[in-house]
Amino acid sequence: MQSFDLIVIGGGPGGYVAAIKAAQAGKNVALVEKEAVGGVCLNWGCIPTKAMLKSAKVYQTIRNAKSYGFTLDQDSLKVDFPSIIKRKNRAVKKLTGGVGYLLKKNGVKVFDGFASVKDANTVEVNDETLETKNLIIATGASPAVPPIDGLKQQLDAGNVLTSKEILDIKSLPKSLTVIGGGVIGVEFATIFNALGSEVTILERESDILLEVDEELKTIFKNKLQKDGVKILTNAAVSKVEKGRVTYTYNEESETIDAKSILLAAGMKPNLKGLENLELSMSKTGIETDEYCRTSVDGVYAIGDVNGKYMLAHVASKEGVVAVEHMFSHARPMDYNRVPSGIYTFPEIAQVGLTESAAKAQGLDIKVATFPMSANGKALAEGESDGLVKLIALKEHNIIIGAHILAPSATEMIAEAVLGMTLETTADDIVEAIHPHPTLSEMMHEVAHGIVDKPIHI
Repeated sequence: MQSFDLIVIGGGPGGYVAAIKAAQAGKNVALVEKEAVGGVCLNWGCIPTKAMLKSAKVYQTIRNAKSYGFTLDQDSLKVDFPSIIKRKNRAVKKLTGGVGYLLKKNGVKVFDGFASVKDANTVEVNDETLETKNLIIATGASPAVPPIDGLKQQLDAGNVLTSKEILDIKSLPKSLTVIGGGVIGVEFATIFNALGSEVTILERESDILLEVDEELKTIFKNKLQKDGVKILTNAAVSKVEKGRVTYTYNEESETIDAKSILLAAGMKPNLKGLENLELSMSKTGIETDEYCRTSVDGVYAIGDVNGKYMLAHVASKEGVVAVEHMFSHARPMDYNRVPSGIYTFPEIAQVGLTESAAKAQGLDIKVATFPMSANGKALAEGESDGLVKLIALKEHNIIIGAHILAPSATEMIAEAVLGMTLETTADDIVEAIHPHPTLSEMMHEVAHGIVDKPIHI
């Protein structure tokens, strides 16, 4: 029987980071992965979708070549969808291979197989029993399947796709119906709409992207609809058949024909194999504290399986916090300063409180915005849809929220994250000289708006 200081179940961005961190601290570490190291993020999520988004963006830019001073024969411009998928696969293969190399280089013992946990110190994999002093659960999450008539049957038959299967379809669908208007649904709607599919989003709630600041979302939705995506909210899907989705809209039953159907109605934690632990559960996953400890001593849960934030970078940070708490000392997780990004055209990124959330808490705040249309580089690049929004406490101008709708929003948000981590004020951002011409200047301008007034508007 092999014994370890730590066994990590799941090789995604939480699990493999935790395993490497512990190995770097001189611990004997095993990682168990039933599919592929890198998890959903590298294999079927973050990286492959961004590769496809890049292809879609290039296609969109070429189609608009005339506005950049080029003339070309639009009839000769074709989408080679199999080549897009091959390019995506090359990027995935290179990254997952890199993760495997890092695990090996750091001395992590990798077991390929399904982990069945017998107790907090015993794990079975491929008929082999492993012992451990500590256990990290990083098993991730899978697409949730709502109780909709016919949905499960059509999923099993391959007539409804999840975010995993749609990445490997053989041809570009003429039409795509997306069930769910959250982040996953909207990102895939962006990709396939840009490539030429007729896309419809069906969302049962009153709006899409419920966690996004209302001001940004209004601009984004207008842009998405202008680009050709049909968005139906308060649309409750009641039945799914092959190539057909029936839903209730304005109290009327309607049916839409779709060449492809994507289920993007949320995620549920992967708990199979963990039953013997009898872990305490929250509404969203395994219950954990600020150090990612579960209700069982020596057992931690990180990433999507705890349901706090289903974001790769949060899982990685939780992995580091868990390992440091296990073997030395750690600062607790701070879930109030978690950045999130939505990879659309343009991108959406945010950290901290939205304006409505700050007001709901009764905080005395200042709010400033600066539009993309007033930024020189945005105009030069032909990308003028969007804005930057900053929320600060009136007392001392301390930043408590930042929201960006821009082509490079997911890159720009890092300044706000660092600033909030250091309890930066808008005055501090004003004092920092920002390079020109850049999109990041908008952060400088919006900080001026908190302190006094923006300069260039």
